[in-house]
Amino acid sequence: MSGNPLPRSMPYAPEVGVLRTARGSMTNYNYLVTDPSTRRAVLVDPAWQADVIEQALDDANAGLDGILLTHAHPDHIDLAKPLATKYGCPLWMSREEIAASGFRAPGLVGIDENAWWVGRMLVKPLLTPGHTPGCVCYLIGDNLFTGDVLFAEGCGICPGVDAAHQMFDSLQRLKRELRPQTRIYPGHSFGKPPGQLFADVLQENIYLQFRDRQGFAAFRLRPGQSRAKLFTFH
Repeated sequence: MSGNPLPRSMPYAPEVGVLRTARGSMTNYNYLVTDPSTRRAVLVDPAWQADVIEQALDDANAGLDGILLTHAHPDHIDLAKPLATKYGCPLWMSREEIAASGFRAPGLVGIDENAWWVGRMLVKPLLTPGHTPGCVCYLIGDNLFTGDVLFAEGCGICPGVDAAHQMFDSLQRLKRELRPQTRIYPGHSFGKPPGQLFADVLQENIYLQFRDRQGFAAFRLRPGQSRAKLFTFH
């Protein structure tokens, strides 16, 4: 590429490293998102296996600028504090989630929906409550990191009717704002690998088909759901 470098307002497409980690019966997907022009990177929801994450940073030859936390459940923040301390970087979590969860850590930064730059990647938070009061999805380029809000096969557990109504509203927001070519990177897989196109998820995910809060909540909170099936991770 010749001439002057691109301004920050013209971001590069990020590199997305999919990191599958496990502890016991739990399997999580962590993500290393790297700007190919500057080699600056962020981690999303690091958990369980520090060696996997540190090897990915080494392999990517990336410098860690911060850790994005979608919410405060233990399987999404397990390695947040030690990795932030080791690499001297901030932890980003929504102010609503900090207030609701009581999560505290050195370097914790409460965020709203204002976007910011990491290298030439624009990180855009989307507040999507329902699974927890302050759940956030992060849009970086055409990649959405959804934590436990949206899976390829479903959506996160909702603790009650009000939360289910919030989840419906959050999913409707994603339907309005995401482009069909956006790739979905959730915190867990129940069969399909991370990185599914939103156009496909929109057609195949039953939780994106409801048109009203009441019908969505009745289905999401229906009795007889098997916990074994709900928690069969891949």
